[in-house]
Amino acid sequence: MTEVASISDLLAALREDHADHPGALWFRGQASHEWKLLPGFLRQKSDVSEGTLISRFRQSAAMLTERAPRESFDWLFLMQHYGVPTRLLDWTESPLIALYFALYDDPALDDVGSALWCLKPTKLNMNANIVDPHEPNYIPAFEDPELKAYSFESLRQNDRIVLSPVAALATRNNARIQAQMGAFTIHHNGNVPLEELGDGTHITKYEIPAGARPELIAELAMLHVNRFTVFPEMASIGSIIRESL
Repeated sequence: MTEVASISDLLAALREDHADHPGALWFRGQASHEWKLLPGFLRQKSDVSEGTLISRFRQSAAMLTERAPRESFDWLFLMQHYGVPTRLLDWTESPLIALYFALYDDPALDDVGSALWCLKPTKLNMNANIVDPHEPNYIPAFEDPELKAYSFESLRQNDRIVLSPVAALATRNNARIQAQMGAFTIHHNGNVPLEELGDGTHITKYEIPAGARPELIAELAMLHVNRFTVFPEMASIGSIIRESL
């Protein structure tokens, strides 16, 4: 397990561990190093089904959206955006954005060490046999045929089949996902955390000691990684101004 206490530590570790990897790297920050890579819907203790959650959300959200989503994946993205538990896990192409979430995501855990995960999406997808012999670094999009089996409708019809989680690209159709350089992994019916799949070569974990938080927060601020650059919304401007008073 590698510890990182500064941004230079993080970049050095990434160079050492992944310099020879030709494909994409995705990152995820978590406020506690003890948390597993398991989506919110699979962590919940409620017996409420995914179908019920989608129906409840659609019922109230449809009138508030200018253009209601047509596909179930688009509803999942919208639900994830607003904090409803889904089978999705958020990732980013930027290690600094991931670091921001590791440091800021839950202030109640300030005394607990954080974690930054680095994912090789193409290697993860090998566990699900999603490969393209003509394109070694291929990552499917959610609208591609490979992802059809992961849709809510497909799971409802084939609930005895369990497939491995996959990494997929989503359309960056709002300012937040664009600013965060977002991508997603999606679980199927299984509840095995990503880090426990296969031989583990698709994932690397970096631990951030609680004592390193102040220095890392200061370094991110110097690089202009803050609430507004991560969440480019009016509410972020208000928060930044209040914090400066």
